[in-house]
Amino acid sequence: MVRIRWNSGLLQKENNMVNADIIYKYFPDFNDKQIEQINFLFDLYQYHNARVNVISRKDIDNFYVHHVLHSFALLKLASFENIESVIDIGTGGGFPGIPLAIALPHIQFHLVDSIGKKIQVVKTIADDIGLINLKASHSRVENINKTFDMAVSRAVAPTKELIQWMNQKWNNKPYMAFLKGGDLSEELNDALALNPKFKFKSQSIHKIIPEPFFETKKVVLLQ
Repeated sequence: MVRIRWNSGLLQKENNMVNADIIYKYFPDFNDKQIEQINFLFDLYQYHNARVNVISRKDIDNFYVHHVLHSFALLKLASFENIESVIDIGTGGGFPGIPLAIALPHIQFHLVDSIGKKIQVVKTIADDIGLINLKASHSRVENINKTFDMAVSRAVAPTKELIQWMNQKWNNKPYMAFLKGGDLSEELNDALALNPKFKFKSQSIHKIIPEPFFETKKVVLLQ
C-alpha cells in the first residue's frame, strides 16, 4: 500500500482538468500501485510547487504531458534490460527520475541536483508515494562516489558536459539516455570530439507518442 503522509485536510482533490488519463493511453500496463502513485503526483507537485518552484507555474496544468509522459518516453526509446542502477543527472524537481522509479521498481535510482530545496521536494514526494528504490542527493554529479549502469537526464547541459561529469562512474561501458529537443547536430559533434568512437542515436519522441508537445523532442542515446 502506498504511504501517503499528508493529512486529508491539507490536500484536497479538486475538480480540474489535470488528470493522468493521457499516461494510460500510451502506457496501459501499469499495476494498481503504480497507477495510484502516478495519480497522486499532480496533487503533490501542485502543493509543493506553491512553496518551492520546481516546475514553471505556467506549466502546471500540463503536468502529465510535459513532465510525466515526457519522462516515460525513455521507457519506449531506451532499453533498461540488465540495468540495476541509474543516475538522474540534474534531476531538478525529479524528472525523469521519479516517473522512471515508479515504472521500474526493480531498478535503483539515484537523483542528483545541486539545488538543495529542489532535492528536498524530491525526497518528500518519493517518501509520500512510497518509492523505496529512489535516493536523492544534494550534490554535483562529479562529487558522487558511486558507479552506475546507466545515466539519464532532461534538458540539463550539453551532451559533452554530461559525459565529462560521468567520467569513471560506470560499472561497465557508458550508457546514457537524454531527453533533449531541437537541432542537436552541433552538440553531438562537440561530444564526439571527446571520443570519436562514441555512437549516438537520436530518436523522435513524436513518432511513438504523437502529441503536439513532442514534435521537436528527442531521446539521445549513447551506448
